[in-house]
Amino acid sequence: MHDHDSFRRRFLFQSGSALGLGALGAALPVLPALAAGPHPITAESARPQLPYGLQFGDVGERGATVWARSDRPARMWVEIGDEDGFRRALRLRGPLATAASDYTARLDVPLLPGPAQRKVRVAFEDARSGVRSAWSEGRLRAAPCGSRHGRGRPVRFVWGGDVAGQGWGINPEIGGMRIFEAMRLRDPDFFLHSGDTIYADGPIAEQAQAENGRVWRNLVAEGVHKVAETLDEYRGRYRYNLLDDNLRRFAAQVPQLWQWDDHEVVNNWSPSKDLSADPRYMVKDIDVLVRRARQAFLEYSPQRQSGDPRRQRIERVIHYGPLLDVFMLDMRSYRGPNTDNLQAAPGPDTAFLGRRQLRELAEGLRRSRATWKIVAADMPLGLHVPDGTDAQGRPRWEAVANGDNGLPRGRELEFAELLHAIRHVDNVVWLTADVHYCAAHYYDPGRAAFQDFSPFWEFVAGPLNAGAFGPNALDGSFGPQVVFQKAPPSPNASPLAGYQFFGEVNIDPDTRALSVDLRDLHGDSAFAKTLSAT
Repeated sequence: MHDHDSFRRRFLFQSGSALGLGALGAALPVLPALAAGPHPITAESARPQLPYGLQFGDVGERGATVWARSDRPARMWVEIGDEDGFRRALRLRGPLATAASDYTARLDVPLLPGPAQRKVRVAFEDARSGVRSAWSEGRLRAAPCGSRHGRGRPVRFVWGGDVAGQGWGINPEIGGMRIFEAMRLRDPDFFLHSGDTIYADGPIAEQAQAENGRVWRNLVAEGVHKVAETLDEYRGRYRYNLLDDNLRRFAAQVPQLWQWDDHEVVNNWSPSKDLSADPRYMVKDIDVLVRRARQAFLEYSPQRQSGDPRRQRIERVIHYGPLLDVFMLDMRSYRGPNTDNLQAAPGPDTAFLGRRQLRELAEGLRRSRATWKIVAADMPLGLHVPDGTDAQGRPRWEAVANGDNGLPRGRELEFAELLHAIRHVDNVVWLTADVHYCAAHYYDPGRAAFQDFSPFWEFVAGPLNAGAFGPNALDGSFGPQVVFQKAPPSPNASPLAGYQFFGEVNIDPDTRALSVDLRDLHGDSAFAKTLSAT
């Protein structure tokens, strides 16, 4: 008898209570895998197609999510291989992909005991004819298990943000979005996508002028020539990114944890965003655009979903074994308007994370038993991120900092409350992107206007495939120091200029030390820092 047959039978019996029938779908009995090849008598055009491959998301102690898109109404099927490949695969019946979700589908799957890495494949079965597509295959690594003090295995993950921004899209002449291949070759356990997963507000033309007289030539697709306003135009930006060979190959190997920032909707959006003077937009209502953009994001993000998608949260916690918890923030959905950010007391205009998210984040960090707690923020805490001026000519701010260097005011009030609440929590590290250059910041209460917190590090990565900018000024309220930064000499430097960066984190199971590298387009380290666990 095969070593894992008994496990499979127990899983099939228990899967409803373990993962939830709604999320898992109906698991079939374990049978020899479906034939890998198509039926020879059926024309290829009659079969469902998977033009964008598959993605994995939200991998952790519970399992992982498998995502794929069909080109028509079709039933999703997932197979998880074992040591023999797919000869005796665990076969799982997924949901029906329909036009309501732009033919995207996802299924939560278990991570079986045995090999640390397993082959996974997806196919779609036509809802009318029953004809099946070819398989799209990837491989999935389980999260480590064991006690907090167990040796376990090393953990490695990468992070970054800002994809296809400022009109710098997929350039076939240079091999496409090559930074995804550089990240894949690092063989990470997962990828933390820190936001600006698309640039819905940035048209992509056939060519653009780059540095030194060079011409950047984009792969173009239907709809990317204008800003996204309709639901399908927002969806089209995600489909565009998945035309890149590097990204598809990366997604089939590296699970992704997505959060969003502003460009998934429109630059610097908040409830007060005014598009009345922007001739690019026929739709002027920011709330309408946000609803459409949010639906497209949730359809194409490979994150775990449950219940009513209208109530789906982007903020969540990923438990990745005894060494690591990742706290994913949503710095968009609950914020108040972008203002001068100088309010002396909390109120609707100072909201950024919002009361519930703020409370749950503080409680989660205090309860966490993982050695390291990563706060995944889609915007930096202490950098100036301006948003023009208000009607009175005062500087308006997009992120947390307000430029006054004094005691916390405006949105800084929430973070003063948070930092005070977690001042006794060990081993908290902040990771972010957004500003389109890489940096390492050390927040020192001894140099801060507000001092009731424990020191911590914030590391900034990006852009992945967008214009490079920076560096930005620092706000003194929480005492940040620039330990390292690397930015282009002039703004909106194309990827040809070389200022594209991703971050990498390694955690040693023996020493429990966490090491951070800021790596360039070739995977070379521009900066490294090792932090000891306390």
